[in-house]
Amino acid sequence: MAKNVLIISTSPRKGGNSDTLCDRFMEGAKESGHAVEKIFLKEKKIGYCTGCGYCFDAQECSQKDDMAEIMDKMLAADVIVLATPVYFYSVCGQMKTLIDRTTPKYTEMKKKEFYFIMTAADDNKASLNRTLETFRGFTEDCLDGAKEAGIIYGTGAWKMGEIQNTPAYTQAYQMGRQV
Repeated sequence: MAKNVLIISTSPRKGGNSDTLCDRFMEGAKESGHAVEKIFLKEKKIGYCTGCGYCFDAQECSQKDDMAEIMDKMLAADVIVLATPVYFYSVCGQMKTLIDRTTPKYTEMKKKEFYFIMTAADDNKASLNRTLETFRGFTEDCLDGAKEAGIIYGTGAWKMGEIQNTPAYTQAYQMGRQV
């Protein structure tokens, strides 16, 4: 059965290592017959959560930016791929902003499959544990029925394009095919 797959790339560089893995995942998922959309977050306008509390009653954010559209796509998706470069042992700022801004409707995001793509210059997978825990804290602890479906550790890639010479490049394609 075809699934609705949403890939969210939070790389600040189009064609950067985590973004490249998103494209490989997308390629595999499309070849398996799934409907796939990738959002390159850098092209969107999303402000930081201001903690104003407006969403507690309104179930929407007081900010009028691109997050409402992204949230609607997240709610409509069967599968969500969250991809981040890792600079200092956690998700990048763009990913954290996205997660924070789901507050108005995160309780509606139920029974989703999640894939996590993380890239780092360090070639030790253990260096990505804090990043993975951030993703798990969001999905497992906050979202009803979320299922972790796969993790791609794109380690050992410092410069743009280096990810193509790692096992993660093939793994991203294969994981996309297996959605």
